[in-house]
Amino acid sequence: MVKKFPNLCKPIKIGNVYYRNRMFGAPMGGTDITSDCTIGRASTAFYELRAKGGAATVTVSELVVHPETEGSHMFHLDLKTVGALSSFTYTADAIRRHGAIPSVELSHSGQYAGTYLTDKDKKGSLNQWGPSDGVRPDGLPVKALTKDLIKDIVKSYGTAAEIAKRAGFEMVMVHGGHGWLINQFLSPYFNKRTDEYGGSLENRVRFAQEVLDSIREAVGPGFPIEFRFSGSELFEGGYDLTEGVEIAKLLESRIDLLHVSAGTYQRGFRITHPSMFLPHGNNVYLAAEIKKHVNVPVATVGALNDPEMMEEIIASGKADIVEMARALLADPELPKKVMANKEEDIIHCLRCFTCMAERAMTSTRRCTVNPLIGRELDGTEIHPVANPKKVLIVGGGPGGLQAALTAAKRGHQVTLCEKADQLGGILVSEQALSFKQEMYQLGCTLGKLVKDAGVDIRLNTTVDKDYVEAFNADAVILSVGSEPIVPPLKGLDGEQVIIVNDYYRKKDKVEDSVVVLGGGLAGCEAAIHLAMEGKKVQLVEMRAELAPDANIRHRPILLEEIKKQNITVHNECKGVEVTKEGVICEDTQGNKTLIEGKTVICALGQRPRRDVVDALIDAAPYVATIGDCVKASTITTAVYQGHHAALDI
Repeated sequence: MVKKFPNLCKPIKIGNVYYRNRMFGAPMGGTDITSDCTIGRASTAFYELRAKGGAATVTVSELVVHPETEGSHMFHLDLKTVGALSSFTYTADAIRRHGAIPSVELSHSGQYAGTYLTDKDKKGSLNQWGPSDGVRPDGLPVKALTKDLIKDIVKSYGTAAEIAKRAGFEMVMVHGGHGWLINQFLSPYFNKRTDEYGGSLENRVRFAQEVLDSIREAVGPGFPIEFRFSGSELFEGGYDLTEGVEIAKLLESRIDLLHVSAGTYQRGFRITHPSMFLPHGNNVYLAAEIKKHVNVPVATVGALNDPEMMEEIIASGKADIVEMARALLADPELPKKVMANKEEDIIHCLRCFTCMAERAMTSTRRCTVNPLIGRELDGTEIHPVANPKKVLIVGGGPGGLQAALTAAKRGHQVTLCEKADQLGGILVSEQALSFKQEMYQLGCTLGKLVKDAGVDIRLNTTVDKDYVEAFNADAVILSVGSEPIVPPLKGLDGEQVIIVNDYYRKKDKVEDSVVVLGGGLAGCEAAIHLAMEGKKVQLVEMRAELAPDANIRHRPILLEEIKKQNITVHNECKGVEVTKEGVICEDTQGNKTLIEGKTVICALGQRPRRDVVDALIDAAPYVATIGDCVKASTITTAVYQGHHAALDI
């Protein structure tokens, strides 16, 4: 078989271990952590899913090596806690039995202990230790580590690695980036010490060197040690790429793989985990430059999910390995599909941050496009039914498409009707926004998968009760979505007004000055896109805050982008009339003012299409309603409900 992506699919030997391809699973925190900080069964299944999907490695994250100075509720591993060793052993086995190499990330958050706690107030009761005395941005005091504590922490890295090896892990990753403890020692911003651990670069690197020496002594020669660090901290006061190169050179003799990331978690989240507003692979240049100066293999990471891009990275010598996290949540089978030349079947990550927001809010994992994530124990295999049914799906949005795909995989005879001339539902409108192409692509990819699964797709087909009764379905899944809210506002029916859902059809009619009426997620993203195109944009929102419907990870990045694009924001401002000159608005004191704009974008939210639901609710023996027609919500909800409605048939 001739591989379309030969470099990406080529095996590699690191230390004494062979890896089946160049697609590595970057660290991802588990979906459940027991009260004793062991790996719960759901987390084991979570990691196993990526191993089954073809990744060369799966890295368990994060193992806190020294709970005495970092008591965060993350994984711990010792021989005293009942269940600790066995949970790691079962997890390593679950990964390895599918051909992936199990790895574990050894970590210490230093002064940022408690970052992942759901109860943020608990951070104050944890130990906040760093290289130097100081105060965190949230006001918590930081204590400088004593030399005795440093020695103890260094030893704990080796101890944790030794036990992990005993449990069956065949590789360890040392987290030396993103603002965690090792990075705090490396960084002139955090490290103000005047002893042998501070000052010169050679001194600031000393702690990392001692940690790596401790691990090597514990695991022996040939056992792969991966060191993850930020090629540049990318903020004023931190180290830059030039110094990043020197750090790499000072550490390479102690490691087998250099994993080059970027930025710091606390001061550059959107760069460390590139947002939808940044290009894919925007951090690759760091690995490419560092690779010129070291002899060990180099890995790169950051919003990589396109096989062609990843192939070019390796083929051109920018890196030896690509690492993915979010991409393997969206589609755990991405590596398997690449190896089989089925790249068109890949479900791409949307970079919407649902996965990371859920971890912060509920201590779980979710993925917008993958209904299995965080629920792997419920079963990841779709089994054929004994008695196939005749199934009608009404609506070809993300929920309907997922329902059709799952139902078809179960062996049902599935027909999907969509009233528009293409599949995708509300995703179709995303094609006009430059940074949301993957949301549009999701509809296209699901459409292909549904067609390949044998679903009878009927476009330009409106379904009413007569249609359903004539169809004689055993089961109907209603995924008819929502419709835009258009209040009876004077002038809102004018020619200069464009409903945000219709922007992709009418974008050529948008003038150089725009008023976006509605500051929810859709309005904010439309405003950003228009500002990127060079329009003068004013954003009107009747609430005190913008985008309350955005998740807690995406929202700060969204608001930052609004500032970056110089969008004028009018909060607590209600539109009362649309004129040819713009929108007349009223503030909380009743004062009226004209906000000028030649074009008005109406983005006032969505409402469920309950009239369609009510007309069809009794049309078959089994009728399920999913997605926005139940409650205007998210793609995440629609996909999850669609998958399970199909499983229930």
